[in-house]
Formats: sequence, structure tokens, C-alpha cells
Amino acid sequence: MASRPSVKGTAPFGDYGTWYRVTGDLRCGLPPVVVLHGGPGSTHDYLLSMTALADAGWPVVHYDQLGNGGSTRLPDRGTDFWTVELFRDELDNLLGHLGIRDDYVLFGHSWGGMLAASHAGDRPAGLRALVIANAPASMPLWLSEMKVLKARLPSDVQATLSRHEAAGTTDTPEYFAAMRVFYDRHVCRVLPWPRDYLATFMEINDDPTVYHTMNGPNEFHVIGSLKDWSVEDAIPDVDVPTLLLSGRHDEATPTTVQPYFDGIADVRWEVFEDSSHMPHLEEPERFLAVLSEFLQEIRNVEIQRTR
Repeated sequence: MASRPSVKGTAPFGDYGTWYRVTGDLRCGLPPVVVLHGGPGSTHDYLLSMTALADAGWPVVHYDQLGNGGSTRLPDRGTDFWTVELFRDELDNLLGHLGIRDDYVLFGHSWGGMLAASHAGDRPAGLRALVIANAPASMPLWLSEMKVLKARLPSDVQATLSRHEAAGTTDTPEYFAAMRVFYDRHVCRVLPWPRDYLATFMEINDDPTVYHTMNGPNEFHVIGSLKDWSVEDAIPDVDVPTLLLSGRHDEATPTTVQPYFDGIADVRWEVFEDSSHMPHLEEPERFLAVLSEFLQEIRNVEIQRTR
């Protein structure tokens, strides 16, 4: 990946700090694309390839959500601290700190897509467009579909996963090896894992506080505080052009994405045939082309609107 000039900083957020990286010029006249990573408890690293949008003039804002990466780590905080509202407030705070609250685009991946949809449901005046990538509309739907995907794994892999999940021994090498079978099918099909994705994976492993508290030990064994969360109530209130992205082999199956398509008035859905949960890494050229086309359409509409 080519190196592109960027500015890094930390936005004060109460007693804490949100690390961010801006690629491109926030004052160039185009709305910046603010990237919300997955997890929760992930980092921005695996989405760094989106800085390529800056080559076409679109400023790109990456940030690490509180609890991981370059942002304040709080390993001693529990379930009552790590809430959806905390991360919604952090996003609002960052938009204000960067002075872009009046003009921006949101790109949310996985959990970040749900967070972005929740934000968009409030109809913020400055939001120009929304991209929901590889994200379920509800965790109950996600959990239901995880059962379907797990049932398609080899029987010995299923048995290993179930045995360790029942015993609470999901931190063992045997469980990890079985887990990788699922991940290599439904999370990232590029082998070996790309450097950017591996960097994020290792960051979560280094400090799993947020991920384990809100999600659980992995993508399909969700036992954390988010297990009942849904953004379906917010979906009908999304009033900006929206692009849905998913992979043919995605853990975010069509069933989990369908509520967005059914409920958002101005929406388009692109499926990446050779991808699972990471089309930006699995089909990077098509991913960039699809996203760039969508952004150009938004730009054209804005030009017409201001004439």
C-alpha cells in the first residue's frame, strides 16, 4: 500500500483521548469519509487501505475507538462502562473536534456499520451519505445466522468448538485452530492474512477488554453485552443515500443485512462474489471502484443542489 501524507492526533474525550488519523485535506471542499472500524474493541489498522480515496480528493478520517489502539486503554472497566452510547458520544465528539460536523460521510464496517446506522437514525444535519459494510442490523439475527454457518463446518470442528465453549476454555490452542476454520471461510479468505488485518487481530489479542465485554471470545460465540442489541428501530429514520456492502461468503449473511435494504428509502446493495467479511482486502480493486462510484454520485448530487 502506498504511503500517503497524513496528520495524526488525539481528540480529548472527557478524561480520555481518541486517537485519529486524517489523510488528505479536511478543507478541500469534499466531505471527509469518517471510517468506523469493527469489533467493538478493534482498531483502524485493517481499514487503512481506504486512504486510497484521498488520491481522488476525498479526505479520510480513521480513528481508534476508546479502549484500543492509540486511544485510551481502560482494562479495568466493566460492562456498565462499555456501552453503545459511549461510542456514539465518542463519534459525535470527534466530529466536533475536527470541525466536520456540518459536512461528512460515514463508512462503518461490521459493528462500526451498526454504530453508523444508529448515528444516522438521528438524522444529523451534516451527514451527506452512509456506507454500511458487512454489518448486521441486529445481533439476534447475527446469532441465528451464526448457528447456520457453524452447522456447515466439518463435524470435528463443530465438536471442538462446542466442547470448549461449554467448558469456558475458549483461550486454548485447540479452540483457536478450530476457530480459524470459521474465520478463513467467513471473515477473511485471503491467506496468509493481510498485514493490516493481522495488525488489528493482534491489537485485540493484546487488549481484549472491549471485545470480550461487549461481544465475546470470537465472531460467532457472542455472549457479551451486545448479544441483544439491534438498530432496526433506527433504520427507517435514515434519510441519506446509503450503500450496503457484503460478501457472498460473509458472516454477515444476506438475512442479517436485509433489514437495511428493506427499511432505508435511498439504498443500494453491492455483493462481492469472491469475498467474505473483508471485501476491501479480498477484492480491493472492485471495492475501491464501487465506493468511488458511490461517492462521485453523492458529489454530483451536491453540485446540482448548490447550483
